[in-house]
Amino acid sequence: MASDLFSLDGKVALVTGGSRGIGKMIAKGFLEAGCRKVYITARKAAACDATAEELGPNCVSIPVDISTVEGCKMLTERYLQHEDKLDILLNNAGAAWGAEFEEYPESGWDKVVDLNMKSPFFLTQALYGTLKASGTHERPAKVINICSIDGIRLNPQETYAYHASKAGLIYLTRRMAARLIRDNIVVSAIAPGAFASDMNRVARDESEMVAKRIPGRRIGTDEDMQGVAIYLASRAGDYVVGETIAVDGGVALAQLGA
Repeated sequence: MASDLFSLDGKVALVTGGSRGIGKMIAKGFLEAGCRKVYITARKAAACDATAEELGPNCVSIPVDISTVEGCKMLTERYLQHEDKLDILLNNAGAAWGAEFEEYPESGWDKVVDLNMKSPFFLTQALYGTLKASGTHERPAKVINICSIDGIRLNPQETYAYHASKAGLIYLTRRMAARLIRDNIVVSAIAPGAFASDMNRVARDESEMVAKRIPGRRIGTDEDMQGVAIYLASRAGDYVVGETIAVDGGVALAQLGA
């Protein structure tokens, strides 16, 4: 029935970077759409625990730094202490670094690329068995990568590693999707535009100014992000394989002159 298309009843999700910003928005949306449990992870334990407490008893905190392959394996081990299957993996944890071209540091490059592009791959690899155990032809498991419109079009800021990592994640999504669909795991992605968060402080603190540059004349809301994430995670998105959906109020299209 159409009324069941967007239901997540009984599903189990794991959201990285789930203590704040877009990750927190989506974790809350998954719970409201019916998930039995939503596990969130973040580097800062206190923040992760506080968000889980705020979102209620069906949200469980597993604080881990997943910027390394070892961290991805550690998160998997801790998750498997709670569950033996995983229906939805949302790879959201990310970082940004801005500096002028002549001064852009290797440390900033490595931090951003490792967390934004390497971690989604190796965490999905570590959780592959649990995702495969959950998926069927009729109801595949889901991996949703959070990319950015900065991977689609240029931002005037000198965020070299961020641009490169998010563009790379969009194509990595396609490569992973082509392989994992045979195991009943659907991989897709979301490319957010301006949403208020600690990472996008300009959108958070100067929303009216930012909105003037957006064709939709506003920044994104929690519901905008929750809607597309629930769509991809639910039955409604089962046949969407390897695609990246821009959720940006038309910014990327405007740059193309549409």
